[in-house]
Amino acid sequence: RLAWLFLPLLALAALLTLARTPEPVARFSPAGTPGLRRALADPRFVRLLAVFVANGIAAALPATLVLFFVADVLRAEAWSGAFRALYFAAGIAGLPLWVALAGRLGRVRAWLLAMALAVAAFAGAATLGEGAVWAFAAVCLLTGLALGADLALPPALLADIAESRQATAGAGAYFGWWNLVAKLNLALAAGLALPLLAALGYRPGGGEGLAALTLVYALLPLFFKLLAAALAWRWRDRLEVSA
Repeated sequence: RLAWLFLPLLALAALLTLARTPEPVARFSPAGTPGLRRALADPRFVRLLAVFVANGIAAALPATLVLFFVADVLRAEAWSGAFRALYFAAGIAGLPLWVALAGRLGRVRAWLLAMALAVAAFAGAATLGEGAVWAFAAVCLLTGLALGADLALPPALLADIAESRQATAGAGAYFGWWNLVAKLNLALAAGLALPLLAALGYRPGGGEGLAALTLVYALLPLFFKLLAAALAWRWRDRLEVSA
């Protein structure tokens, strides 16, 4: 059923994109417009990519393990869909907030605030146990709000870098690397988390290794989120460009 639904929706989205996207506006084009390697010669882009990798792994780890955590630690498998819906609904609702804050504080500082909110909220997940449905719903709500910043601000920073006069390659090269790394974040999270849990003795559907599941689900992402925040703070004045 998913396959039959997905393909028509994909075709509809493609048609809408072709029909509604305006003609491109002529902008400055750096010498040697193509060239994936040229994009990596831009230190601003490499720094932003490093923050994006750390932050992306921090988000991908719990996304990979949330169903295991809800089923085996919270014992609330029936709530899985509601938790995910709350998380994404909060992310959409938070978008205007982060856009407004970015206008007042700057994009990097607004993104840092979102990271701080995510860390504060997600740290509480490590203390939860069986039946903590409402507490976990609060975690989903707050981390979902922080998700809005991840959706809006990093791509905006990337677009500014890719379209500035200091760009070392065409925008396509920048966005090509960006989208490749976004996929790699998901692969790295699964490739890191699942073998690690198996090595630590966790077995889905049973009572074995639940402490390890909590560690990898709730605490390991905090390390990567704090790393992303530390890098963003260190480079805060270099990641944001005026064009």
